Amino acid sequence: MARPPLPVGTWGKIRRTELPSGRWQAATRFRDYDGKTREVTAQGGSGAAAERSLVIGLSNRAYQADADITGDTRIRQLAELWLEEIEGEGGREDTTIANYRGVIAYSILPVLGDLRVKELTVSRADRFVKEAMKRTPGQASRIKGLLTWMLDMAVRHEAIRHNPMTSVTKVNTRHKAVRAMTEGQLKVIRDAVRAWRQPGPDGRRPPGPPPTDDLADIIEMFIATGARINEVLAIRDEDVELGTDKATVTISGTLKSVKGKGVVRKPTPKTDASFRTLTLPDFAANLLLRRRVECPPNDLGAVFTSRNGTWKNASNVRRTWREIRLEIGMEWVTPHHFRKTVATIIERELGSKAAAAQLGHTSPSVTHRHYIEQSHVAPDMSEMLQRRLAREPLEPPK
Repeated sequence: MARPPLPVGTWGKIRRTELPSGRWQAATRFRDYDGKTREVTAQGGSGAAAERSLVIGLSNRAYQADADITGDTRIRQLAELWLEEIEGEGGREDTTIANYRGVIAYSILPVLGDLRVKELTVSRADRFVKEAMKRTPGQASRIKGLLTWMLDMAVRHEAIRHNPMTSVTKVNTRHKAVRAMTEGQLKVIRDAVRAWRQPGPDGRRPPGPPPTDDLADIIEMFIATGARINEVLAIRDEDVELGTDKATVTISGTLKSVKGKGVVRKPTPKTDASFRTLTLPDFAANLLLRRRVECPPNDLGAVFTSRNGTWKNASNVRRTWREIRLEIGMEWVTPHHFRKTVATIIERELGSKAAAAQLGHTSPSVTHRHYIEQSHVAPDMSEMLQRRLAREPLEPPK
């Protein structure tokens, strides 16, 4: 009976031979991923050294970027192959892939990286997800999702028959109640931003670079548009139309940080629905007209730039805002809360469809769930209830 072939990606018995030069050679038969069995050798100063060198080479040969994934592929290798695949497909932002890499490197691989694909059973995966929910509840859903995608790849390569992630516990994501600002709180913020780093009663200004109107104007644009921070910072002069009865701004792009390039403008906003033209209230139109007259032109044609004439970094805007909000006791307010406030005000006046259109959402349900503060005061139904449900007056006793 013929000897059965080696499984693909494995090798047979290693043989050691001392060479005439005094060095040692280790050799074995390796079955490659094309199905052919080849002789593979390596040399070293001793038989053991030659064998170690051979085993390392065979291990590297067994794991190739374009090779099939097997049950013996380690999770860290599977992760790298999956990341290479989605990068090659395109369609995902560089910042999104960088976020995936960060979650995988810091939350998944330290615990599961050395496991082989076939060793990640349902029970192990379930235990890992439950621990992630305790350790990093905000990341647990992302962790589970990434592992699911990675192991789907293993299923496609027939390394495993079933994706264990489909059977693990459901990640309970607690929905936080939406909180919007009141008009009174907005006034406090507007006043505080305008007064920040201005000279005090003694005429002295706090140390540091002289203040500009940039942050105050950026916040005014948050309030006027409900746009995301990087959408506001990406506005160019050509996106603004001031020569009509009602000024408009077109949200046509967004900013993102690219490794090695810094902050760049992406010529499309976050989603297709995010591309929109908004009619501006007068206070925003006047602000943009003032900046067009007072601010020196820049090569980017940007409404807001850094001191060096580059695109303004959202991280710097957030850092400055954090200093101010601490001073006024409104630590909970982030730039995104201005977006929620605008959505809530529009919904109260015009309904959730109008709020969704302003924010650039395809579905009003998304706007209602994540951006509109729920009112706990029921509509006044007293007159209707009186009219429909009041008891007939009793006849006076005789």
